[in-house]
Amino acid sequence: MKKVIIATKNKGKLAELEEPLQELGFSVEILPADYPEIEENGASFEENALIKARFVSRDLNCIAIADDSGICVDYLDGNPGIFSARYANDYVLLPGETKDQANNRKLLHLMRDVPMEKRQCAFHCAMAVVFPDGKEIIAHKTWEGRLLFEARGTNGFGYDPLFLDEELQLTGAQMEKSVKMGRSHRAKALQAVIEAFRSLEK
Repeated sequence: MKKVIIATKNKGKLAELEEPLQELGFSVEILPADYPEIEENGASFEENALIKARFVSRDLNCIAIADDSGICVDYLDGNPGIFSARYANDYVLLPGETKDQANNRKLLHLMRDVPMEKRQCAFHCAMAVVFPDGKEIIAHKTWEGRLLFEARGTNGFGYDPLFLDEELQLTGAQMEKSVKMGRSHRAKALQAVIEAFRSLEK
């Protein structure tokens, strides 16, 4: 069985990506907790995904998958964008607060006086696959929605509790995993990657 390493330590990402890749016959792992941080100094989601996937593929001599994802808010000129995961680095964590919660707190604060009709946003996901022989696959997909005034739901991670899918009237954190996997930016990018995998095997 071929091994794929997802270039992340985020178990939430593993939960979303593991099953579809296993169905293709891959064993799937994420990076160990003590793996060194990979500097993401790209100027786009695509560049950051490729930086991570290339590093892990070379370092561990494996097929590596990396994604760079985030939320882009129209009113904030596309921010936090590629800085989504570290958006609240300038905030002091409150007692018991997670980094995700701090990021959400900052975004809600900046958008506190913005009416609902101006709260359009989109999740973006660029997913890169790098093979030990240097072959590469890249896909970039989006999930359009609107930013709420408060968190809803306990599933998911990141900005999921604030992101409203207007068609379903559910946040990313209110959806069952099976529903989210049919709609999310990461699921769409993964599907494009899987189709590319299959075409390579023909």
